[in-house]
Amino acid sequence: MIRKTLVPLLLVLAGLTAALATPAYAVVELNINKGNVQPMPIAITDLLSNDGLGAQISGVIAADLQRSGLFAPVNKQAFIEKISNPDATPRFQDWTAINAQALVTGRVTQEGGRLRAEFRLWDTYGSQQMIGQQFYAQPDNWRRVAHIIADAIYEKITGEKGYFDTRVVFVAESGPKTARKTQLGIMDQDGFNARMLTDGSDLVLTPRFSPNRQEVTYMSFANQQPRVYLLQLQTGQRELVGNFPGMTFSPRFSPDGQRVIMSLQQEGNANIYTMDLRSRTTTRLTSTAAIDTSPSYSPDGTQIAFESDRGGKQQIYVMNADGSNQHRISFGDGAYSTPVWSPRGDLIAFTKQSGQSFSIGVMKTDGSGERLLTTGFHNEGPTWAPNGRVIMFFREPQGSSGPQLYSIDLTGYNEQKIPTPGFASDPAWSPLLE
Repeated sequence: MIRKTLVPLLLVLAGLTAALATPAYAVVELNINKGNVQPMPIAITDLLSNDGLGAQISGVIAADLQRSGLFAPVNKQAFIEKISNPDATPRFQDWTAINAQALVTGRVTQEGGRLRAEFRLWDTYGSQQMIGQQFYAQPDNWRRVAHIIADAIYEKITGEKGYFDTRVVFVAESGPKTARKTQLGIMDQDGFNARMLTDGSDLVLTPRFSPNRQEVTYMSFANQQPRVYLLQLQTGQRELVGNFPGMTFSPRFSPDGQRVIMSLQQEGNANIYTMDLRSRTTTRLTSTAAIDTSPSYSPDGTQIAFESDRGGKQQIYVMNADGSNQHRISFGDGAYSTPVWSPRGDLIAFTKQSGQSFSIGVMKTDGSGERLLTTGFHNEGPTWAPNGRVIMFFREPQGSSGPQLYSIDLTGYNEQKIPTPGFASDPAWSPLLE
């Protein structure tokens, strides 16, 4: 039986009451459009609590911000002031003395069986509060509360949405390399709260989130037949998208969630089709004697990036959403595959193979400005964080071991390994949760 994966969450966001300090415009800010950004020192105190939960929440907040590569949490042993009343104005000179440009304080309490978490973000050099908020949730959702607080801090300081309150679906792999068992897995973006969505009885590939966050589309070889399925995350219900002849590959939702785009293989070649999920009608977008696959919509739904070997080897092409104006945009040495349009609409991520090396890179939507972010023996399958600043992918080392998930930001300097229960591949990042 497929397990339910989303726990109902009672979550209320509110500004702290008028009795608390009024937020003001802060001097501290972080311009993340300058290329290689120097991480900002930030002091994150343990949120006051009676049971140690506040320290755990603070630890998740600090880990989120540090993993972004934009923040450098100050070692707690360097703290001069001990926060005993998070409602009081801190001694800013004690924090600037240890070069903390921002400060986080707060408390965690239990009210009527619910967890109440409140925090304040202070500009230490500007000597003022930047933001103050409080949240209510079920106690077992404390990690999600921490991610939401980290998102609020990230957005206030950088001016852009965070990406910490998100999930990732992936293919969990186990067993020997020649006989791998695969399952659909889902976890928080930091690798915690991992759970399986399928039982491993069938081979599964290419899971992708719906824009509404409640569905995943993927390919399964149930009953030895390759088919595209929709999985409802809340109910565990699975339905067949369509019974197509031949092989189906790389299903992905349109930005409005009303269509699934995929590649169908027939008589040795593969072309790209869309299916309207309401009427179940299909529309063919490409018609070549080649392999056209891995389609990905632009965020406004007007264009589609895809890979094709119509020119002799895999390259990236772009076309209009109706299949018109198909044109190649990748012209570097090597083969290009798995294009994925950024949620910001400005870049396309891709996998590039050159010799024995596989790289994860980005290019502008017209093919210019190509940059390789990371290179290894086998890197593949990029997926974007919802703010378009970080890419997750999988890497399989040479030898008998299995694939693992990694993330890297657009600077190419901040690569992080993502913990998973076992081997993992084919990640897909969710939009921000609600």
